[in-house]
Amino acid sequence: MKLFIDSGDVDEIREAQSMGAIDGVTTNPSLLAKAGRPTKDVITEICEIVDGPVSAEVIATDTQGILREGRELAKLHPNVVVKVPLIKDGLKAVRTFTDEGIKTNVTLCFSAPQALMAAKAGATYISPFVGRIDDIGGDGMELIGQICTIYDNYDLETEVLTASIRHPQHFLQAALIGSHVATVPFNVIVQLLQHPLTDKGLAKFLEDAKKIPQG
Repeated sequence: MKLFIDSGDVDEIREAQSMGAIDGVTTNPSLLAKAGRPTKDVITEICEIVDGPVSAEVIATDTQGILREGRELAKLHPNVVVKVPLIKDGLKAVRTFTDEGIKTNVTLCFSAPQALMAAKAGATYISPFVGRIDDIGGDGMELIGQICTIYDNYDLETEVLTASIRHPQHFLQAALIGSHVATVPFNVIVQLLQHPLTDKGLAKFLEDAKKIPQG
């Protein structure tokens, strides 16, 4: 399973990249607003840090507006993936982007039928939001399983990108189910490395190392 970082903070992205495990980046307007810089500047800098897909989201909600914004974003760098909302006008734009060779990430997916429609439109990635489904009493990981099964049934090329991950268990479940990608906030990436037995074992090794005679 590929690991993307979900962030608009270039310092976080650079730190995650230095760990050697990051395959790409997802951003959204909320994350980029925290950066306090023009979107194009931040996306360009991110593309220079991570050599992999970098999702940049359009703001428009009409087909022509989405196409206009998406084409401008795609010109920034070959690694840019245009992030499009899962609405009727969005899927119309996705079909055009696909015909033009522009990669897309269809976002705000909350049902398997939505995911199937996005795949039929030619989406490169589909982003189901598991955490937000859990927040309203649903089962976000069940949705990931449904989408993976449907895509496998029909050999659809769209990749399942598990999003809105809140904790390491979401990440583990996504990997077990067979999600192609998980996009994870920096704090959760750090949590993936943590285990109390690792800390305990390291402390023991370091303590014992002090007892080794120095030659």
